[in-house]
Amino acid sequence: MENRFDLIVLGGGPAGYNAAEKAAHAGLKTVLFEERALGGVCLNEGCIPTKTLLYSAKILDYAHHGESYGVTVEGAKLDHSKVVDRKNKVVKTLVSGVGAQMRGAGVTVVPKTAVIKGKGAEGFTVTADGADYTAPKLLVCTGSEAVVPPIPGLKESYEAGFAMTNREILDIRAIPEKVVVVGGGVIGLEMASYFCSTGAEVYVVEMLDKIAGPTEREISSILEKNYSKRGVKFILGAKVASVKGKAGEGVVEYEKDGKTESIKCNTVLVSTGRRARTKGIGLEEIGVRLERGAVVTDERLRTNVPGVWAAGDVNGKIMLAHTAYREGEVAVADMLGKKDSVDYRAIPSVIYTNPEVGSVGETVETAKKAGIEAEEATISLRYSGRYVAENEGGDGIVKVVYGKEHHDILGVHMIGSYASEIIFGAAAMVARHQRVSDVEKLVFPHPTVCEVIREAMFSID
Repeated sequence: MENRFDLIVLGGGPAGYNAAEKAAHAGLKTVLFEERALGGVCLNEGCIPTKTLLYSAKILDYAHHGESYGVTVEGAKLDHSKVVDRKNKVVKTLVSGVGAQMRGAGVTVVPKTAVIKGKGAEGFTVTADGADYTAPKLLVCTGSEAVVPPIPGLKESYEAGFAMTNREILDIRAIPEKVVVVGGGVIGLEMASYFCSTGAEVYVVEMLDKIAGPTEREISSILEKNYSKRGVKFILGAKVASVKGKAGEGVVEYEKDGKTESIKCNTVLVSTGRRARTKGIGLEEIGVRLERGAVVTDERLRTNVPGVWAAGDVNGKIMLAHTAYREGEVAVADMLGKKDSVDYRAIPSVIYTNPEVGSVGETVETAKKAGIEAEEATISLRYSGRYVAENEGGDGIVKVVYGKEHHDILGVHMIGSYASEIIFGAAAMVARHQRVSDVEKLVFPHPTVCEVIREAMFSID
């Protein structure tokens, strides 16, 4: 049978394409279905596009604040349309690269929507564009989609081009004068950072009493303070009551402290989270178990149905691209009979604002909820000569969370330059159950920002 394979992969995002490549190299005849572009949300409308925009904004920030470092740049301005063009070029290059990876590995890529039909004697069957494909193994990597909450008027405002998700806002060609961001999580903050740097008036409306979701509270507070100084207006503990408008103009109403207020603006970015994309792909046809709309998986990414695995955002565990990569690898290892698992304790996360935030592992609060006795050591990044040289008036910190009894490293959280590049080392410390004394013996390069982590260890009694 021409369309008979060893493995069917649904979804070409980080989990799907990485797993497909690994499986094919291991000898499994693999077919991958992706109805849009290879790379998924991360590559096409998430991680990469936003970082491309944010880098342009960072260059603009350097130009505007160069005088503090003895450099005067006159007439610096940002051409947003050219930034978008560059973003599109970057995405196209990387999508092409993923395609080349698939061809090199011998993966059959079908650029169509695939739906599971059921399971028979020869395995699982999916159908795409009128053709059937069969395999004894099925890996579900259909990702996630933006949550559009049931706020009065939001659906109509979205259809009219006033309200947008991260997908649409990445393609606008002009900077709005006034932007309201609904949701103070990672996506909302990164786009708020970009629009703030480009000169827009930015409001962030968040239901919680802090920004950045699960980010350690003191670090969240420092990030809020930095952006408040730059002009971003944070409205915390507030619930959006309605969104009404058309392309280019409208009003956002919100409730706070028993009062209803309103903001006139040009654009609304809705960034209230993401949910697993499980509807319409036929999971019910084979009895895959869901909880709160996400596929339930064990430590090896197996579902309740033998021969079916699920990796990436679709299982709702930790919706990050690097988590998806690792989950896809573990799923393939299990298919091949190799024992492997994901260490979810040591998954780093980053907010690519300026300053950056990097986090991994427990906070004192989460450790306490887990019944772990933990303490923390906090030290200013000003202990780093490089940080002082490169950050005029910087207020970054690093916070190490450690077990009270054995001084084992449970988490590391930091805000400041290079946090995104440093946090992987902290993740290794958490994953390897290293103790404070172990890190004290490591040799960090000098002068670097990362050596402050070692200084934090020496501050622990």
